[in-house]
Amino acid sequence: MPFDSERHNRSSREPAARKRIAVIGAGISGLSAAWLLSHDHDVVIYEEENRLGGHANTVETPIKGGVEHVDCGFIVFNKANYPNFTALLNHLDVGIEESCMSFGVSMQGGQIEYSGQSISSLFAAPRSYRSRRHWQMLGELLKFHRVARQAIARGIGDTETLQQFIHQNRLSDVFAERFLRPFAAAIWSAPAATVLDYPAGSFLRFFANHGLLQVLNMPIWNTVRGGSKSYVDRLAAGLSGAARLGCRVQSVKRSLTGIEVHDETGACDLFDDVLIATHGDIALSLLEKPTQNEARLLSAFRYQKNYAVLHKDPALMPVRKCAWSSWNYLGGEDMVAVTYWMNRLQNLKGGEDIFVTLNPSGKIREDRIVAEFDYTHPIFDLAAGAAQKSLSSIQGESGIWYAGAHFGQGFHEDGLQAGLHAAELMGARRRPWDVENESGRIYVTDAAKSCGASALAGQ
Repeated sequence: MPFDSERHNRSSREPAARKRIAVIGAGISGLSAAWLLSHDHDVVIYEEENRLGGHANTVETPIKGGVEHVDCGFIVFNKANYPNFTALLNHLDVGIEESCMSFGVSMQGGQIEYSGQSISSLFAAPRSYRSRRHWQMLGELLKFHRVARQAIARGIGDTETLQQFIHQNRLSDVFAERFLRPFAAAIWSAPAATVLDYPAGSFLRFFANHGLLQVLNMPIWNTVRGGSKSYVDRLAAGLSGAARLGCRVQSVKRSLTGIEVHDETGACDLFDDVLIATHGDIALSLLEKPTQNEARLLSAFRYQKNYAVLHKDPALMPVRKCAWSSWNYLGGEDMVAVTYWMNRLQNLKGGEDIFVTLNPSGKIREDRIVAEFDYTHPIFDLAAGAAQKSLSSIQGESGIWYAGAHFGQGFHEDGLQAGLHAAELMGARRRPWDVENESGRIYVTDAAKSCGASALAGQ
């Protein structure tokens, strides 16, 4: 999709001198950065997978009489909290449709089971009406909404964990175990045992910004028509250079003549700048000689591996059909098991129920499995939250830059904001749209801005 030249004439910054740039990682951060940089620079993408997109992963799924394009990673967004992603889709002329969002829980083999779709589904398990604990959970949910809004109004920071917040506000273990742990674990694809270690301030602000601290006036969620591959293909069409798919980078080395990128084939290429758009731990492992600051900050991020299965087996859904929701949390102590009902999320009309399950807690029938994937998601604890605030300080050191969803809260908009911001610091022209608070989900400091200006001045 061509840029709007009139829009870019309004930018105070002219594109920098043409450079040769490597982008390592082709998820939303790397792909968007490469796309923006490609209009004025020669860009080479390194991606160890055999496709572009990262968690934007659309699979052609056979059904009777045809196929469905099913998303197995990134699935939904809303316009209020994903402003750059919404603008990107508009710019690329990629269609969207409304999605139906709901959340359900099934624990102890269905003895505890509820869904937020309706009053009746809140009491899907027959004994729920007579369960003191179930009524306690529902009552404390309203209390949680109230005390969370009060904490945000007071300016709660990230020096306390969610567990400490729960204890200080006298919320019960019943509420934590039956609602908060499952809900948070489903959102962040994290073990239920660790989500209460998350920084309370960031957690509560995320809930507030996404309309999760209210019962009425919930935000409208959307999905990409035809699957997220639709936007990935449009971005790929705008790249200026090669995309080296199935090519793992072994190391990145600063030298007197530029930045060396060594890949698994034994090849070594020289670049003016390198953007490492991977998880933080991978970025650190690629650096041949990281600075003390790089080592300190990038090592602060921990990750959770998740096994995802695209399948057609309803055994990985709540026992009662009335509790079936878009997102379904299924028991489990150590690992989160979540099943996404893709018919509901993507408006699939083919007549066959299609699911994506993360970390299945039960066996899926082999003949119902369509595809399997391994994903990695960041774990946001106090150490990661503290490191995020200083990531800007390592941008552009001797020509190496960074981006990724770990710059924010791990979601698609966070990764996109990090990728676009890094590209602009590196000398790309401005993104072809204006949105309010365009980098509001990542930490952008004055130091980062001056770093980008200094880099441009030397070109």
